[in-house]
Amino acid sequence: MEGIFAVTMPKWGMSMTEGRLSGWLVRPGRAVEPGMEILEIETDKITNVLEARDGGILRRQVIEEGQTVPVGALLGVIADASVPDDVIDAFVAERKVALAGGEGGDGGGPQVIDIGGRSIRVLDLGAPGTEAFVLVHGFGGDLNNWLFNAPGLAEVGRVLALDLPGHGESTKDVGTGDVSALVGALVDLIGQFGLERVHLVGHSMGGLVAALAGAEIGGRLASLSLVAPAGLAGRVNDAYIGGFIAAEKRKDLKPWVELLFADPALVTRDMVEGLLNFKRLDGVQAALALLRSETLAKAAGLEAVLAGLDVPAVILWGDQDKIIAPPAAAPKPLRILPGKGHMLHMEAAAEVTRAIRDVAGL
Repeated sequence: MEGIFAVTMPKWGMSMTEGRLSGWLVRPGRAVEPGMEILEIETDKITNVLEARDGGILRRQVIEEGQTVPVGALLGVIADASVPDDVIDAFVAERKVALAGGEGGDGGGPQVIDIGGRSIRVLDLGAPGTEAFVLVHGFGGDLNNWLFNAPGLAEVGRVLALDLPGHGESTKDVGTGDVSALVGALVDLIGQFGLERVHLVGHSMGGLVAALAGAEIGGRLASLSLVAPAGLAGRVNDAYIGGFIAAEKRKDLKPWVELLFADPALVTRDMVEGLLNFKRLDGVQAALALLRSETLAKAAGLEAVLAGLDVPAVILWGDQDKIIAPPAAAPKPLRILPGKGHMLHMEAAAEVTRAIRDVAGL
C-alpha cells in the first residue's frame, strides 16, 4: 500500500528465527526520520536497536514490549498523517495473514566451499555482481560477528562474509600461523568470486588481514573500513588472548568475553556457550595458539600499509576498548565512538554500518 511502511522483526544472523521486542523508543504519533532509533530487540546473541528505514509518523505499535515474535513479523507501522486509520488497520491485518501463510521467509544461508584448496564458509547476500562488501571478522570470531551490519549493507550492494581459516566452520589449518595464511584465503576468495570492485571491511585481527589483502588486490580495492584493527595502535591485550584460549568452562570464559564490550551486560549465556562449542572443535586450540604467537604478537606496521592505499577509508574505534587501545592519530580518517568497546560494530551497529556505506559511496 502506497505511503505505508512496515517495521518488521529483522534477521540478524543466519541462526536467528525470532526476537524479543525489549522496548519501544518512539511513541505512537511521533514523527520519525530514516535512521532514527525506534525500538530495541533482544536476540540470543545480543540486544541492539532497530532504525527506521522510512520517514513518516509511527501510526501503530503492533507488538508490545516483552513479546517474542518470528523474523519478519510486523512490529509497527509508519505512514503519513493523511493515511486513514481504516487503511492502516487493513495493512496490519494483511501483513498478519501473509506471515501466517509463510511469506517473508529466510534467504540462503552460509555455505562451505573450496577456495584455493581450503574449505571456507562464506555467506553471500544481496544482488549478484562484481562489486561487493567483503567482511572479515577478528580473532576467535566468525562471520556471524557481522549479523547486525550485513543486512544494512545488503540493501545497497552485494555482501560476502567469511570464516577465516582457524575459525567457525572453515578449515582449522592455518599453516605456520603467519598472517599470510589468512590474507591468502581472503585474496583467493575475492578472485574466485570474480570481484572487480571490493569494499573491504575488517575488525581487529581481520582489520589487519583486510588492509594487507587490500594492498595485494591493487586497483580492485574500492574502499577500506577498519574497526579497531590490530597492527596500528598498541599491542593486542595478550592476557585477553591467553585467557580466551585457555578457558574451558563458561564461568572461566565469560569474564574474558566481557572485556570485548563496554557494557558487560551485553554478553549473553548463549554467546558464551557458542564460543565454547567453537573452541571444542578439533584443531581450534592449536590454530588459535599459532595465530596468537605468529600473527597477533607480531602485528605491527599497519601505518605504512595504510599510507600506501589511495582509496576512501575510515578507521572506527571505541574509546572504551580494552583489547586494543585506540591511537591518538592514524594515516586514514579516524573516528572514536564514545562509550563503546572493542565490538563496536555490534555495540553501535547502525552508526558503523552508516560509516561503511558512506566511505563506499553506496
